[in-house]
Amino acid sequence: MSPINVCSSAIAACLLSLVSSMLLPAAASADTTPPNVVLILADDMGSGDVHALNPDSKIPTPHLDRLAGEGLTYTDAHTPSSVCTPTRYGLLTGRYCWRTRLKSGVINGYGAPLMQPDRITIADMLKKSGYQTGIVGKWHLGLGFAKNGKEFDFTQPVSDGAHTHGFDSSFIIPASLDFPPYVYIRDGELTQFPSLPQPASNFPGYLRKGERSPDLIMENVLDDIAREAGTYIAQQAKTDAPFFLYVPLTGPHKPVIPHPRYHGKTELGPYGDFVMQVDETVGQIMQSIDDADVRENTIVIYTSDNGSFMRCNEDPDYVGHVEDPSVQGYRAEHHRANGPYRGTKADIWEAGHRVPFFVRWPDHVPAGEQSAATICLTDVFATVAEIAGAEVDPKAAEDSYSFTATFDGKSLERPPVIHHSVSGMFAIREGKWKLVLGNGSGGREAPRGKRDTRPYKLFDLSTDIGETKNVIDDHPEVADRLEKACMAIRNQGI
Repeated sequence: MSPINVCSSAIAACLLSLVSSMLLPAAASADTTPPNVVLILADDMGSGDVHALNPDSKIPTPHLDRLAGEGLTYTDAHTPSSVCTPTRYGLLTGRYCWRTRLKSGVINGYGAPLMQPDRITIADMLKKSGYQTGIVGKWHLGLGFAKNGKEFDFTQPVSDGAHTHGFDSSFIIPASLDFPPYVYIRDGELTQFPSLPQPASNFPGYLRKGERSPDLIMENVLDDIAREAGTYIAQQAKTDAPFFLYVPLTGPHKPVIPHPRYHGKTELGPYGDFVMQVDETVGQIMQSIDDADVRENTIVIYTSDNGSFMRCNEDPDYVGHVEDPSVQGYRAEHHRANGPYRGTKADIWEAGHRVPFFVRWPDHVPAGEQSAATICLTDVFATVAEIAGAEVDPKAAEDSYSFTATFDGKSLERPPVIHHSVSGMFAIREGKWKLVLGNGSGGREAPRGKRDTRPYKLFDLSTDIGETKNVIDDHPEVADRLEKACMAIRNQGI
C-alpha cells in the first residue's frame, strides 16, 4: 500500500473514531467516568413554595432558584403518590407502591419493612455498576427493629433498612420527623439510645409522644443532614469511583420547627421560615459539591415527595398562618404553597402530587430552560440507569421510563402516568387529559369520596389547571379509553 493510501486510511480511521465518539452518549463513552448522582428529596414542599416556580411567593429560595437557573425545570412532574412512604418506595424502586401490600396511607416509625429483600433499588443497581452509594436523611420504608418480647430493644441493630437495600453508607431517621422513635441510625445501628421522653405537641411544632435520643434535636436535624451529606461528598470525591448520594430531607414536613436563626426571616410565620431553611440546606449541599470540585461531573436532581400540607383559603376574612401560627393554612394573598393547583398533600388533585423538579448536569442539560414533559418520580430509576450506563434487571423498575430524551428538547414517549391518593384513589394522566377514578379528593379536601366510585371526573388540564370543570359528559369516549388504560396498568405486575 502506498504511503498516501496509508495516510488516507489513517485519517479516515481517525475521523470515523471521532464521529463515533461524538454519537455516543456521554455516560457511555469509554473515556468518560459516569457522573456522580445527588438526589435530593424534600418532604412536603409544594410548587408554590419555590420562588422560581411562583414569582408571587414572598419566601426567599435563592438556592433552589439558582438550581433552576443552572438546570432544567420540569413543570409537569408528579409523585407516584400524594404521601410519603409510597412515593419513597416508587422513587427508589421504579415501581408503583400500590403493587405492594401498602394500598393506602403510610407506615410509622416502628413499621415493618415494606421492601422485599430481593426488590432492586436505585442503590442496588448503581452499586453493581461500580458506584459508591450513600443515604443521609429520612428513610420511612420500615426498619427491622429488634424486640425483647413485646418491647422494642433499641440496644440492637436494625435488621432491615437502607443498609440492606444497596446503600454502602447510611445515616437516617426512621420516618417523618413527627414519628417516634426519634433516633439517628448509622449503618443499621442507633447512634445513641433513646433515653429521653418526647412529649406530644401541636402544630406548628407537631410531634407525637415517644422516645428520643439525646443527639437528635428537632431544630438541628436539617443542619445535621447538610453536614453529613457534605462529609460524604468530600470523602467520595477523593476516590476514583463515582458516587450516588440520596438526601431525603425532613422539611418542610411537620414538625415546622425552623432553627432559631431563621425565626421571623420571612414574615410568613414558622412555615415560611422553615421553607427558607430547607432552601438553605439545599444550598449547603450544592456548596459541598463545589468545594469537592466535582460540580462538572455531578448530576443534581431536586424534587419533593408530594405537595404541601398548607392549605390556601380565598376568603379575605380567613385568619391564617401569618396571623395565627397554629393554623395550618394561608390566606391566598399571603402565600399559595401549592401554586395554582387544587387541593393539598394527600389529595388526588394536582396539589397532592405535582411537585418541583429540577435537574442540573453541566454541559449535558440546558441551563435555565423548562420542559413540559409529563414525568413521574418512578422514572428517576430508568433515567439514572441510562445516564450511568447501567444494566437494569428485567424484573426491576416495572414502572420506570427514562426521560433523558427531554435533555435535548425531544418529546417523551411513555405510558400514561398513574396518580394515587392517601386513601388509595387512582387517577390517570395522558397528554392534556386527567381522569379521576373516584368521586372526591381521596385525601383531605372535602368531599373525600371513595375510590372506583362514580361519578368520575375528567379534566382538560391544558385549559383548566385548577381542575374546576368536569368535562366527562362532553368527552365520554376519552373517559372510557383512559379508564380502560388505567385498569390495564393497575392489573400489570400485581
